[in-house]
Amino acid sequence: MDKKIMSVLAALALFLGVAGFFEQHAQDKKTMPEVGILQFTSHPALDQIHAGIIDALQAAGYQPGKNIKIDFQNAQGDQSNLKTMATKFANGQTDLAVGIATPAAVALANTIQDNPVLFSASTNPIQAKLVKSYQHPGSNVTGVTDQAPLADQLKMIQAFVPHLKRLGVIYTSSDDSAVSEARAMVKLAQQAGVTVKEYTITSSNDLNQTAEQMVSHQQVEAVFVPTDNTIAAAMPTLIKNTDAAGVPVFPTVDTMVAAGGVAAESINQREIGRLTGKMMVKILKGASPKDLPVDFIEKGTLVVNRSQLERLHMQLPAGYQQAKFIDQGE
Repeated sequence: MDKKIMSVLAALALFLGVAGFFEQHAQDKKTMPEVGILQFTSHPALDQIHAGIIDALQAAGYQPGKNIKIDFQNAQGDQSNLKTMATKFANGQTDLAVGIATPAAVALANTIQDNPVLFSASTNPIQAKLVKSYQHPGSNVTGVTDQAPLADQLKMIQAFVPHLKRLGVIYTSSDDSAVSEARAMVKLAQQAGVTVKEYTITSSNDLNQTAEQMVSHQQVEAVFVPTDNTIAAAMPTLIKNTDAAGVPVFPTVDTMVAAGGVAAESINQREIGRLTGKMMVKILKGASPKDLPVDFIEKGTLVVNRSQLERLHMQLPAGYQQAKFIDQGE
């Protein structure tokens, strides 16, 4: 055989060998699934959800950095960050994306059309257009809702504040989940004969002034805070004003109770994360999001901040002795 031809064949064999090596290497890398987690902002409730996700993955044998790659991004409440980070997941090697809180989930769902997307802690995923129905999500998106048991919550508020006549409801106007939950509570309270005064903020910068206005001149006797990420991240500002006026605050999340709320029929945030993690495992093993109904925690856990009760000179109502008691900062 001509030496020139032999040289060409040898070079071709070398090229194919190198190409085969890199192709095999790429395939080996793909055996480790890659998950993108996008968190809307930093505050204890959402951080607990993130921790719960990792709990569930590890319980199923997925060890971050060993047999699963996790790209965690935190938008710090910035909408432009959400879009940029969602695009990063869409353009990368992400096999599955998870949005912690509705804004993060919406950003992912609007950007990723083919790969699975899960929401973790979306109060009203139908209204947010993440799914068509709870039983039949209908697309590449499903997840875990954090709907609070509002009827139980109102009953609990009335037990802690007997003869309640004026309830303040404060929420962020741009947070669809918070708006949905707030309006549901307004309707329930009005049906129970309680006058409701609504107060909205556009960002945490508004909270101090709005909270001060809300509790001035005895306008309200108690305050309800829905599952609101902006207020959750700025609870000390709200509590500073309500404590000064002696007005109790009743949020929906245990971490917000620990930050100064009096009590809540709380949804366990870490458990929401665990449920999300379990759903992630099903998808990583081949399940399709459209075949996985939206999951949720059916009943809350009564959580009471003992130090707030004492600070506001309130009594624990009869029948609430079995509550989970926490103190400020826990």
